[in-house]
Amino acid sequence: MREPDGAVWMTIALRNELEWPAFSRRSLRTVGRIWAVLPRYTARGRQRRRDLMKIDIYTHWWPRKAAQALLDKAKSGGDEATLKYLQRRESRSAVNDLDLRFRFMDRHPDVLHVLTISNPPVERFVGPRDAAQISAMANDELAELVVNHPDRFVGAAAILPMNDLELALKECDRAIRDLGLQGVRLYSNILGEALDSPRLKPLYAKMVEYDLPIWLHPTEPATMSVGQETLLGWEYETSKAMMTLASSWVFEEFPTLKVITHHLGSMIPFFEQRIRWLAPSRRTHANLRRFYNDTALYGSTPALMCGYAFFGADHILFGTDMPLGSMYIKNSAGFMEWTLRAVEGMDIPQSEKEKIYLENAVQLLNLAV
Repeated sequence: MREPDGAVWMTIALRNELEWPAFSRRSLRTVGRIWAVLPRYTARGRQRRRDLMKIDIYTHWWPRKAAQALLDKAKSGGDEATLKYLQRRESRSAVNDLDLRFRFMDRHPDVLHVLTISNPPVERFVGPRDAAQISAMANDELAELVVNHPDRFVGAAAILPMNDLELALKECDRAIRDLGLQGVRLYSNILGEALDSPRLKPLYAKMVEYDLPIWLHPTEPATMSVGQETLLGWEYETSKAMMTLASSWVFEEFPTLKVITHHLGSMIPFFEQRIRWLAPSRRTHANLRRFYNDTALYGSTPALMCGYAFFGADHILFGTDMPLGSMYIKNSAGFMEWTLRAVEGMDIPQSEKEKIYLENAVQLLNLAV
C-alpha cells in the first residue's frame, strides 16, 4: 500500500479536526503544527512520520513573567534556602531563554517538546489568590509558545494553584478548554498533603473526563526546603507518591486516570518484587503498571531495560528532562544525546522503540496526527 504524501496527511488531519463539535483553539493549533512539519514529508521522499518525529514528553520551562512574579512574592515569605533555589532556577537561561533553547533544539529538529514547569510549587510561597494569578500567567505563556512555535512544541501541561482546589479546578478548565493545554502538572505532595487525599477527587474526576494526563513531578516534603533533596530524595518522593496512588482508592475509583512519572517510575521497577510480596494489597503491584513513565534516566540503558521489564513498551514515553543537564555537560543540549543513545541501545524490537519515541505520546495526548 502506498504511503500517503504530505497533502494527504494534511487532508486527513483537517477532516478529523473539522468533525469535532467546535473548531477550537486546540484544533487551530493542531492544524498549524501539521502545516509546520508538512515539508518534512515531501522533502525526504515521503518517509513515514514515525521515522522522522519524536516527542519529548517531559521537558522543562519556567515562563519569565510568572517566575519573576513568584520571586517578587516569595521575598516576603518562604525560607532562605527555598528562595535561593528559586533565584537559581530563574537564572538558568536554557529554562527561560527561548533563543538559547532553540539553538539546543536545532541539534535535534526531529524532536518536538512538551513543556512542563518543574519546581518550585507556587503554593510553597504564596496564598491561593496569588497562586491562581501566577499559575494563570504561566499557563498563558506556555500556550502562547505552543501556538507560536508549532514546529517546536507539541503541547504543555498546566500548573494549578493547589492550595485552593476550587481555584485549581477553574484554572484546569481554563487551561484545557480555552488555552488547549494537554493536561496538568501535579507534585508528589501538596504542602505535605498526600495524593490520595479525598480533597483531590474532583481533580482526578475532571482529568478522566478530559481524558488527558497528569504529569507527576517530585518535590520535597513541606518540612524541607525545595531543592534540598534533588539527588535521591526526589526519586523517593516520586516512588512514595506512586505507591500512595496505587495502594489507595484512586485507581480503583478512576481506573482510566493517566499519570506520567518522571525518571521511569524512579525506584518502583527495581523494587517491584519487594513490592509484590510486601505491599499490603495485591492490587498495588498491578496498579503500579498503570503509570506512564518517561525515559529521563540520563543515559542508562540498563536502567531503561529494568523499567521496560516492569512497565512494558506501551507505558514508556521518550522524555529527557531537557534542558536540565546543559549546565552539567558543556556545549550540550542537556541529556538529549545521552537519552537518545540509551534508548537506541535497548534490546527491544524497533516497533517498540517507535512506540516509545512517538506513538504512545500521540495516543496519550489525544493528538490528531
